[in-house]
Amino acid sequence: MLQIETPAEPRPAETDRAAAFQQVATMFVKYVQIFRKLEQCYDQIVHPQKRRLLRVVLDGCMGRILELKHEMISMDASEYHYFDDILADLKLTPNDLEIPIPTYFVLEKAQVIEKRERLLGQILARMSLDQDKPDQNAQMSMDDAIRIIQSHERARQGRLRAKQMKEIRVNEQRARQRATIGEPQMDKNLAATIIQKYWRRYVVRRDTKKFRDEEYMFLGMAMPNFPKDPLKKLLADVKGHEEERRKRQEKHEIAYQQALIATREKIRQTEGPDMKERLQDQIRQWFIECRNVTQKFPDFPDEDEGGSNKIFEKKDVEQVQEELEAKLESKGKGKGDKKGK
Repeated sequence: MLQIETPAEPRPAETDRAAAFQQVATMFVKYVQIFRKLEQCYDQIVHPQKRRLLRVVLDGCMGRILELKHEMISMDASEYHYFDDILADLKLTPNDLEIPIPTYFVLEKAQVIEKRERLLGQILARMSLDQDKPDQNAQMSMDDAIRIIQSHERARQGRLRAKQMKEIRVNEQRARQRATIGEPQMDKNLAATIIQKYWRRYVVRRDTKKFRDEEYMFLGMAMPNFPKDPLKKLLADVKGHEEERRKRQEKHEIAYQQALIATREKIRQTEGPDMKERLQDQIRQWFIECRNVTQKFPDFPDEDEGGSNKIFEKKDVEQVQEELEAKLESKGKGKGDKKGK
C-alpha cells in the first residue's frame, strides 16, 4: 500500500473516470482489510507501548478510509457502491467489506456509558415516584371511606357466593348424570383417536421446530446447537481468552502508568539537581559570552521570544552579536523618532 500511495515516480493523472474509481475502490477494500486486522491486533495486544503505536496507525487507517470514501462519493455521485468485481479479483466475500465498530470505542467509554445509564435510571425512577405520589391536598371524608370499604367488601362476598353456587350446581349435575346414565365409559376408538390427535400435533411441532432451526443455521442466523458441537466449544474458548486478554490489558496499563510516575519522580530526584545546575551554568556562560562581545550584559529574552529556551538554541557568537546589534538599532530608531516629535 505504501508503494501504491507514494510511488517512486509520480504517475500521470488518470483521465478515465471508471478506471480512477476502480483504483480508489481497490484501495478502499484493501484499507478495510488492513483496518480489520489492526483493530483485532489492538484489541488483543496487552503491551501498553505497542498498543499506543498501533492506536496511531489504526486512527490513521480509519482516516484514510474516510478520505477514500469521500473520493468515491465525489467520483460516483452516490453513497452506495458495488465492489463485486474487486471482491472476485481479491477472492473476498461481502462479509469482508463490513467495517466493524472498534472494540475500544465501547470499552474505553464503558464507565461513561454506565454512569449515564445510572443517571437516566435515577431520573426515570424519580419521575415515576413523582407521578405515583398521591395528592396530599385532597382529603377523603369518613363517610366516603366507609362507603368505599363497604362496596369492596360486598363485591368480594358476592364473588365468593357466586363461586360457591357454581360449584354446587356442577356437583348436582354430575350426581344426576351418574344416577341416570351411570359411570361414563369412553369408546376405545374414540380414545385412540384422541391419543393420535395429540401425538400427531406433537410430531408436527417437533418437525417444524427442527426445520426452522436448520433453516436459521443455513442462513447464518443461528449457531449450531448440538450438545457436543466442537465449533461452539471452540468459539466459547476463544471468547474467554479474549476477555482474559482485556483484563490483562487493564492490569498492564495501570502498571505502565504507575511506572511512568515512578520513573519521572526518580529522575527528578536523582538527575534533577544536576540538570538544574547544568542549565544554570549554560545561562551564566551565555551572559558572560554576550558581555565579552558587547561589553555589557544582555537583556533576558522575553516570554514571547521563548524565554530561557532561546538561550539554549545552537548559535555562535557572531549570530548573537548580530541579534544584539539589530536590537540596538531598533532602540536607537525608536529614540530618534521620539526626539523628532
